[in-house]
Amino acid sequence: MFAESAALSRVKPSATMAATAKARELAREGRDVISLGVGEPDFDTPDNIKEAAIKAIRDGKTKYTDVDGIPELKQAICAKFARENGLSYKPSQINVSPGGKPVIFNAFAATLNPGDEVIIPAPYWVSYPDMALLCGGKPVPVMTTADSGFKMRPADLEAAITPRTRWLMINSPSNPSGAAYTRAELKALAEVLLRHPQVWILTDDMYEHLIYGDFEYTTIAQVEPGLYDRTLTMNGVSKAYAMTGWRIGYAAGPEPLIKAMAKVMSQTTSNPSSISQWAAVEALNGTQAFIKPNAKLFETRRDLVVSMLNQASGLRCPTPEGAFYVYPSCEALIGKTAPSGKRIESDEDFVVELLGAEGCAAVHGGAFGLSPFFRISYATSNELLEEACVRIQRFCGSLK
Repeated sequence: MFAESAALSRVKPSATMAATAKARELAREGRDVISLGVGEPDFDTPDNIKEAAIKAIRDGKTKYTDVDGIPELKQAICAKFARENGLSYKPSQINVSPGGKPVIFNAFAATLNPGDEVIIPAPYWVSYPDMALLCGGKPVPVMTTADSGFKMRPADLEAAITPRTRWLMINSPSNPSGAAYTRAELKALAEVLLRHPQVWILTDDMYEHLIYGDFEYTTIAQVEPGLYDRTLTMNGVSKAYAMTGWRIGYAAGPEPLIKAMAKVMSQTTSNPSSISQWAAVEALNGTQAFIKPNAKLFETRRDLVVSMLNQASGLRCPTPEGAFYVYPSCEALIGKTAPSGKRIESDEDFVVELLGAEGCAAVHGGAFGLSPFFRISYATSNELLEEACVRIQRFCGSLK
C-alpha cells in the first residue's frame, strides 16, 4: 500500500495553485469565471528574449550545463546586482536554479537540521513554511497587521529569535500583501539581526521592479553591509520579464552556501534548462526599457482595484507599495449568510461562496497565514478587473 513519507505528510498542497486549478476546471465546464488567483504577468515575454532562446536552440546550446548555471548568466547576474543594487558578487557567489522555489528549497535543504527555526512574517507566500517543514525545519510565523502595513516590527523580530533560529525570510514587495519595506524599516530590522549572528537572512526580491509611486526599493544586504556575509539575496526573471514558464530563479550569497546549494542540485534537479538560461542572459543584459511602463500599468490596475474594493460593503483594502496583489480584509462579513444559505465563518468560506455565486476566483488569507483576508492578483486586463470588482461588490452586497 502507498504511504506518504512523514516529511510530506507535514505539508499542504499550494493553495494558490489549487485556486487557479479550480477556476480552470469551472471554465472548462462552461462557467463564466474570472480568475484572480494566478500570480503571473499577463504580458508576453519580450521578443528580444524569445529570439535569444531561438538562437540558442539553432546554435545547439541544448546540452547539460554546469549544475547551478552557465558562466554567461552568472556574469549577467553579477552585473545586475552591481547595477541595480550596489552589491558586488563574484560568479562563484551565484546560484541559478529552475525557478525561485528551488532557490529557497535548496538553501533550506543545505542548511537546516531537525528543529532549526525559520522566522517567516505573516502573511507569507504559501510555500515558505512548507519548504521549511520538508527540510526538517520549524516555521515560526510572526504576525503582522494591516495597521502596520503588513510589515514586521523590530520588536516582533527580536521576540521571535531563539538559539535555534537559523533563517529569517524577508519578502519585499510581498506576495500576498504587496507590502514593501523602506530603507529605514530594513535598517531597523538589520540592527536586531546584527545582535544575533546565528541568524541568516533569505530575502526574496522577486517583485523588485514592481514598485509604485516614489517608493525607493532597497534590499537588506545593500542597506546593512554588516549582513552581507550571511544574506542570500534571491531574485529571478519571472515577474519583471514575464518569464514565469521559463523557470529561472537566481541568488547571490556566501560561497560556502552557494556550493552547498549546488551539491543539493547535483543530486536532484541538476541544471536549469539551457535554453531558458540563454534567454535569461538576454533578459538581464538586454533592453530594460519595458520594465517601467509595465510597472506603471500595474500601478493603474492597483489603483482601480483598491478603489473599487473599498466601495464594496464590508471590505477594507489597504494600498500596497508593490507587486501585483491586494490583500483586503473581509472581517466585517464574517458571520453573514451567502445567497446559497451558507453562513460565512471564515475567509475560506468567503472565497468559496464568491466563486460559486459570481464566478470570481481569489485565494483565502488563511493559506498565507493571516485571516480574515483574501488575496487578489491584478495581473490581468483593466476590463476583467473592473468586471471582477463589480462581481465582488455585488456578492458583498448580497450577504445578509
